[in-house]
Amino acid sequence: MLKYFVKKLLMTIPMLLLLSFLVFGALEFSPTDPVSYMVSPDMASNVDMDAMRETLGLNRPFLVRYFDWLGNLLRGEFGYSLVQGVSISKLIGRYLPATFQLAIVVLALSTILAIGLGFLAAVKQNTKIDYICSVLGVVGISIPQFFLGLFLILVFALKLGWLPIGGRSASTFWGMVRNMVLPVMTMTISMTAALMRYTRNSMLDVLNKDYIKTARSKGIPEWKVYIKHAFRNSLTPILTLLCFRLPMLIGGSVVIESLFGWPGIGNLIVTAVSSSDYPLILITTLMTAAVTMFASLLVDLLTAILDPRVRLS
Repeated sequence: MLKYFVKKLLMTIPMLLLLSFLVFGALEFSPTDPVSYMVSPDMASNVDMDAMRETLGLNRPFLVRYFDWLGNLLRGEFGYSLVQGVSISKLIGRYLPATFQLAIVVLALSTILAIGLGFLAAVKQNTKIDYICSVLGVVGISIPQFFLGLFLILVFALKLGWLPIGGRSASTFWGMVRNMVLPVMTMTISMTAALMRYTRNSMLDVLNKDYIKTARSKGIPEWKVYIKHAFRNSLTPILTLLCFRLPMLIGGSVVIESLFGWPGIGNLIVTAVSSSDYPLILITTLMTAAVTMFASLLVDLLTAILDPRVRLS
C-alpha cells in the first residue's frame, strides 16, 4: 500500500510542473497589461509605463521569468501582488480561512444529507419517498447556484429580514452563523441534489448484483444486506464524486463568494482576474490545481483501500 501511495504521489510532481508552465504561458499571451491597472491614464506616459515594466521585471524573456518564479515558489516565496502591493502569502492567509470555513460546513452537510437521502430512496425504490427525493434532486440540479442565491437573498434577507445579505464580519458566534446561513444553504442544496441522485443510482446498481441475491437467500437480515453488502460496495463511485468536490469548494466557489460578499479565495480570484494581477492569478490557479490533484490522489487511495484489486493491478 505504501509503494502504491508513493508511486501516485511522485506522479503528481511532473503534472504540477507542467501545469505551472502552461498557466504561466497562458498569461504571457494575455492581451491585458497589468501595468495599465496600476497607473492612471491621465498621469502616465508610455515612457513611465515602460519604466515600470522594467522595474517589475516584465520585460525580461519568458523562460527567465518562468524559472525565476518557479525557483521562488519552491523556496516558499509567492511574491507580491502587483496591484495591491501586498505579499501574496499574506493575502492567502487572510482569505483562505473564510473559504475553508464555508467549504467544511457545506461538505459535511451536503454529504450527510445526500448519502442519507440517496440511501433511503434506493431502499424505498418506487415509493413516495423515492419519488419525492427524485423530484428534489432534479430541481436542485436544474437551478443555477447564482439564481438560487438571489432567490434566498430576496426571501430571507430582503422580504423577511431574518438574515443578513452577506459579509463575514460579526462580533459574536451566532452573528457569524447568521452570515453563513445563506451561502451555506445555496451551495448545500445544489451539491446535495447531485450526490443524492448519484448515491441512489449507485445503490440500485449494486442491489441488482448476484451476490446481493445470494446474501438474501442465505437469510441475512435486510439491514445487514443494505449496509454491509450494498452500501459498502457502492461507496467507490460515491467517494470519487465526493473527493472531486474539494477543488470546487476551495477555488470554484467564485460565484457564491462574490454574490454574498464572502471574503474567501473565490473573491480573491475575481479581484486578481479583473485587475490582471498576474502573480496573484498564478498562485491562486496553481493552488486550485494542486487541490484538484490532491483530490485525484485521494480518490486513488480510497479506491485502493476499498478494492485491493486496484493496487494489485
